[in-house]
Amino acid sequence: MSEANQETQNRQVLEKASSWLGGSYDEETKKQVRDLMQSNPKELEESFYRNLEFGTGGLRGIMGVGTNRMNKYTVGMATQGLANYLKQSFAGLPQVKVAIAHDCRNNSDAFAKIVADIFAANGFHVYLFDALRPTPELSFAIRLLGCQSGVMVTASHNPKEYNGYKAYWCDGAQVTAPHDTNIIDEVNKITDPSQVKFTGGSGSIEIIGKDVDSAYLSGIEGLLKLSPEAVERHKDLKIVYTPLHGCGVKMVPEMLARMGFTNIIHVPEQDVNDGSFPTVYSPNPEEPAALKMAIDKAAATGAALVLATDPDADRIALAVRDKKGDFFILNGNQTNSIFIYYLLRRWKELGKLQGKEYVIKTIVTTNLIADIAEAFGVEWYTCYTGFKYIAEIVRRYEGKKTCIGGGEESFGFNVGELVRDKDAVVSCGLAAEVTAWAKEQGMSVFDLLLDVYKQFGYYKERQISVTKKGKDGLEAIQQMMRDFRANPPKRLAGSDVKEIYDYQTLELKNVKEGVTKAIDQTSTSNVLQYVTDDGTIVSVRPSGTEPKIKFYFGVRESLHDVADFDSVTQALDKKIDAIAAELKL
Repeated sequence: MSEANQETQNRQVLEKASSWLGGSYDEETKKQVRDLMQSNPKELEESFYRNLEFGTGGLRGIMGVGTNRMNKYTVGMATQGLANYLKQSFAGLPQVKVAIAHDCRNNSDAFAKIVADIFAANGFHVYLFDALRPTPELSFAIRLLGCQSGVMVTASHNPKEYNGYKAYWCDGAQVTAPHDTNIIDEVNKITDPSQVKFTGGSGSIEIIGKDVDSAYLSGIEGLLKLSPEAVERHKDLKIVYTPLHGCGVKMVPEMLARMGFTNIIHVPEQDVNDGSFPTVYSPNPEEPAALKMAIDKAAATGAALVLATDPDADRIALAVRDKKGDFFILNGNQTNSIFIYYLLRRWKELGKLQGKEYVIKTIVTTNLIADIAEAFGVEWYTCYTGFKYIAEIVRRYEGKKTCIGGGEESFGFNVGELVRDKDAVVSCGLAAEVTAWAKEQGMSVFDLLLDVYKQFGYYKERQISVTKKGKDGLEAIQQMMRDFRANPPKRLAGSDVKEIYDYQTLELKNVKEGVTKAIDQTSTSNVLQYVTDDGTIVSVRPSGTEPKIKFYFGVRESLHDVADFDSVTQALDKKIDAIAAELKL
């Protein structure tokens, strides 16, 4: 950035910060702003250089004072904008109804109360959970209670300094087009806290809890129990579960008990709800280090299965014993593939497949799922990254076809149509059931994975995330995407790139033939995907929730003998390493 531009930005930051020293802001907020102005110019810039964006999934950011931070004012202004749009969209109803839940994060309960008060002040009837609850239960509650919208206060698996919230529509899914951009427009019209109805109004707040819990868990039971005899025979299966300090502790153990499992082993230190996440560096089940305490507990107790959920209990991680008896952490693609294989196999064996069933995957999720679906004669659909797009397909075919399940590589999966978001609660139940069923067949879950690879090919995936924090990082990520569009790779690991999918322009370019075709998607997404002659797939996309640009690698090789698993793994890893080096990652 030039000196002149930097001076202009510094002046704008100072003006925005100074505006927080008067008006509707409380004294504590003003004091914190003054402290930043006097002693921390870099943090002042990061806090005020832009407005915290209300994106298509809602809000997410670092907590603190400032226009680019999560605080009661940015939360309040976003909520007022959402409330204004709901009043427009449901003007014909006598009263708009919304549901609100929150996770374990610092300030989540306070933010949830602020959101509830603002909705009530706008005349809405508000259903507010009595304590922390999983994100999927909020999705379920919206449909159960006939709400028009909902808010989940959470920053999912982000580090402890983050918070945010996800906005939901009346179908229990996160908002999609056209509502997402329309809500953003309304939020952007709220430019000052004086426009927010923090109190008053004619609405009401109703506290909910156990009744919704019971209905939610009963619904999950109806989606599982495809192998009740196997579960009964192996009900004492040792399962270690950790909520990583999050709200999964509220539902997962009870759900496993309802299914009939009697030997659930806890990690007591991680059962404690704590938004500082004291026992992990990051509460992200995608990070192997987050599972260390649970795996140590499993090794000490002789458990067969480790389950972990993230702070808002929508993502799941599994660790199972390999051929040597050591714990092997499944990645999201492996978990999804095993789940889909089990569901389709059991549906077929039980005579439940009637020709109108389907499964869903995202564009960066393994193609192994598509191969499994085709082998069982089941339709499969692909969509953008994000469960709201999976939910969009469910909504499109509701009452016409039946969704068996769907997932994405980032450790998210859901069964059926009960919930319209990824659901780690039902996924934990499914993982336990699969483990019991595999044991009934004389296999472990790891054996099952190898058997799937032998049948359909060994699909190996890896994701590399490059973190670029702050204002400079955002600009760097945008420049990287421009560079990849302007100068796409011609070869990857010795194989020519034959196709380039640009989901931002919705164009598919056949490089060798020089032909461009339209991609069949109803909206755009900032994703690039390169496909080579040998079937290798590399996808590039900026994260929508974190300061990262993500690279997804997918390679494949036949696995003729499960004894060759280690050697084929090494060969595929070397191939991915070579591609990453070529892309200078």
